[in-house]
Formats: sequence, structure tokens, C-alpha cells
Amino acid sequence: MIKNYVVMYFHIIYNNSYFIVLIMYYTHHINFGFQQDPYTMSKGSQLEGYCMDLLTELAKKLGFKYKVHLVKDGAYGRQDESGNWNGMIGEVVRGEADLAVAPLTLTAAREKAVGMTKPYMQTGISILLRKDIVSEEAGFFDFLSPFSGETWFGILIAYFVTAVCICIVGRLSPCEWSQPETEPNHFTLLHSLWYAAGALSLQGAGPHPKAVSGRVISCTWWLFAVVLLACYFSSLSSSQGPDSAPLMIKGFEDLANQDVIEYGTLASSSTLAFFKNSNNPSYRRIYEHMERRKSFVSSMDEGVQRAKEGNYAFIGESVSLDLAVARHCELVRAHEVIGMRGYSIVTPLGSQMLKNLSVAILQLSEAGELAYLRTKWWASSCIPDSAKGSSLRAHSMKGIFLVLAIGLAIGVLLSLFELTSKSRSTAGEQKKSCCAVLTRELSQRLRMTDTKGGQETSDKNKA
Repeated sequence: MIKNYVVMYFHIIYNNSYFIVLIMYYTHHINFGFQQDPYTMSKGSQLEGYCMDLLTELAKKLGFKYKVHLVKDGAYGRQDESGNWNGMIGEVVRGEADLAVAPLTLTAAREKAVGMTKPYMQTGISILLRKDIVSEEAGFFDFLSPFSGETWFGILIAYFVTAVCICIVGRLSPCEWSQPETEPNHFTLLHSLWYAAGALSLQGAGPHPKAVSGRVISCTWWLFAVVLLACYFSSLSSSQGPDSAPLMIKGFEDLANQDVIEYGTLASSSTLAFFKNSNNPSYRRIYEHMERRKSFVSSMDEGVQRAKEGNYAFIGESVSLDLAVARHCELVRAHEVIGMRGYSIVTPLGSQMLKNLSVAILQLSEAGELAYLRTKWWASSCIPDSAKGSSLRAHSMKGIFLVLAIGLAIGVLLSLFELTSKSRSTAGEQKKSCCAVLTRELSQRLRMTDTKGGQETSDKNKA
């Protein structure tokens, strides 16, 4: 009685400062609903979670004190046929709590009974189910999925470098091209590209190198091709998934049109009310199916557990489903999200706190605090599918790339050794300097017009 008198007294004299005076002289009783990861969780004798952090930030901004208790009946809040509310909404309506901080969805029915702030989190309705009971739509370029983009780029570079090395060795090695003045060179750049491509397809393309240096490069490239193809087909086979996944559920239309997977939602929830009151034919079929099969669950944890066991799709708030996906790596959420709505803090109807809380929530959102809390409490320990080896990256195949690089270097060096050895022998026979003979050989072999010039010289000799 004294408390009401003091509040009314300051309300009359300090109309504009009513909220500030009230929170200085009154410790608010905050209803935190029930324990639910990550909103409210026990840590020893204390509570922690997203809602606790949110309330702490609001208390700092508005300067009020609070006392927390959990809701007695463990419900969010539903209106019965007589118009009475249970759960957190009921406690606020009856004056047993001054605030309710929980993932409470902003609805028209609740807005009539209590005050609800600006949403502190946006959510919607989506589907949670196991990854291995549904198949994804095949893309046009799924055949590239075994290797990552950087690996494909590395393979392309290796292909061109190998072809260039084959072309160089075909010109430098005297065992491959003994008479550059008179005979054409078979290993042109175009033929070298064709030869390397033939090895990748395991078909081969002649003529094959005769020199040791060319054969070293060829064998190294064949080894690279065999390992590459083995990794490709192995990864492609594992990335296709199980053959027992005939369903493709991308949204609620697909869910309503199948009868293989059972589905349900939380009993007495706003999600159930959405489907019940919807005029969409697909949503109505989903509601009628759930009512007929009585496939409801009593808690979020039960819905997640049934989804983990398989052959069950749990329909719920997308934010809560995202948390389940972050905690349970075998689950996946459908891409479609419908019925966008927000989570709000509940106050008594007509409370002066409502405006101040809404402004504080908007300030926290603009400052990035709400996004930080979302990242903090929704952190995932799951490894993305793209990082599990289904797409082999270049660093995981660096060994075979290294072997190829060593083989190419040895082949080019051997061709230089072969040319040097021949130049030394020719220089001894002609009584010339080895360097002069080697320079002349390099000049003849590396000119791109050797073949044409050789053919003209041959024609003149015949004439």
C-alpha cells in the first residue's frame, strides 16, 4: 500500500520522470520463463544466456534493478476458452511479474493482453530435419564439386606448364630432335597440349617421347593424372550422399505434398496458431495433418530429439532451429522461412516502462550489441560440409603437385644435359668452342620457324 502511494505521488508531481523515479525505488520482478538453451540456462546457482545478457544491457541503459524467477507452469502463454492466460503472459497479466524476458513471439492476441516492446530478434517459421533423409537439388556444375576452385586452378596451371615443358624438351633434346636443320619437330606446343590432355583421359596420344628427358616428364605426368583421377572419382562418389534419400524438401509446399516423413510442431504455440489460422491451402493441409496424427511435441528439446532420430520434421521458430543446427551437426534447416515475426519483452498493459524498453532495444540494435549477443550464443562447433574433404583443396594435394614439379625440373635439366653432351662431342669433331656450338644449337632449336626453314633447305638440296 505504501509502495502504491509513493509511486502515485511521484507520478502526479513528476509526470515526465515517472519511469526513472519508479525504477529507483522499486526492484522489478522479472519472469524468465523456463530454462532453454541459449536464452536462459543454469550455471551453478546463477542463470546465464542470451536473455540474461540482454536484461543486463537494458538494466545498464535504464538504471533499474531486478529480481529473476522462472515461470511456474513452464509455458510461454496461451489463452484458454474463458479468456485466462497461462504461462509467462498470465503471470504478467496477474501482476506476479513486472516483465517477461524470453523468446516470446509478438502476436495480436498477446498484444491485447499485455504490452510488448519492439522486437529484439527477428524470426520466422521453418523446418528442421536430418541431413541424410532428404536430397538436395542437383546443380549443373556439381561434377566440379570434388575439387575446390583453387584445386581446379592448380590443375589447369599444371597442365599448361607440363605441356610447355614437353615442348621445350622435344626441342632441346638431340635424342628427340636430332637434325633441326632438316627434319620437322613433332612436339610442337599444340601437339604437347594434346599429348598432356590424352594422358588425363588415360587414352594417350602419340607419338610418345623417345628421349630419357621426355619420358621422365611423361611418366611424372601420367602418375599425376592417375592420382588426380583417383581422388576425383573417390570424392565424387562420397559427395553424392546415400542412395536412400529420395525426398527433396525445400519448403512447406514439399512437406505438405509428401507422406513419407512425419512432421509436427510445439503444442499450444504461436507456430501452431499460424497454421491453424492460415488461409493458404498448403498450410491448412499441414495443420490438418498434425491435428489428425497428433504429431505435436511438448517442448523444443523433444522436437529436436525426434528430428535427430529420423523420419520426423520439426516445424518451429527459425532462430531456435538455427541453434539446433549449430548444436547438432546431423541436422539441417530448410531454406524457406515464412511468417516473419519478432521476439519481444512483455510488460503489463499500459506500463510506462514499455516505451523506454523499446527505445533501449533499438539503441542496442543500432550499436551492434544484439548482433554480438546472437553471434555469442549461437556459435556453431560443426565443420561445414565444404571443409570435410568433399571438396579437396590444393593444400591437401600438395604432395602430387610437388612430385610433378620435381619431375618437370628433372626432365628439363636432363634435356639440357643431353644437348650439352652432344654439343661437346660436335665441338671436338669440328675443332670449335663448346660454348659456340651450344649457342648455335640453342638458337636453331628454340626458333619457332625451324620446321619451315628445314623444309626449304631440304627442297633446295633436292633441286
